[in-house]
Amino acid sequence: MFDISQISWLGIAVATVASFALGGVWFTALFGRAYSTALGRAHDPAAKPPLLMIAGPAVWSLITAIVMALLMAALGIETLGGAIGFGLLVGLGLLAATSANTGINPNIPRPLLYGTISGAYHLAAGLVIAIVLVLS
Repeated sequence: MFDISQISWLGIAVATVASFALGGVWFTALFGRAYSTALGRAHDPAAKPPLLMIAGPAVWSLITAIVMALLMAALGIETLGGAIGFGLLVGLGLLAATSANTGINPNIPRPLLYGTISGAYHLAAGLVIAIVLVLS
């Protein structure tokens, strides 16, 4: 069912970097202020993030790219249209839904804002990963 020899490790590497880079831009330049507000940290001075805040998302982006590559190979997704559909399905139905649900807890002051920003990123990342994988 899952044949690891059918996946492109170069594609996975490129998809990982693309997803990670998108997250860096998304959570700083595009939505950094709103994301800080969602977390209740709008007035905290910007500090250098700890290593975990850099390495963690990179590792999870890699894992997501590997799993999506395995699923795309198992499902025979080989066209751009198929990749877009798959990216939307996984991005919205699994990645965005899970990240939005994570925000619904008493430790997130603005759960809807958090879910919107984080969920939209994960939807976009799912699309980017799927498109990169099918093109590689």
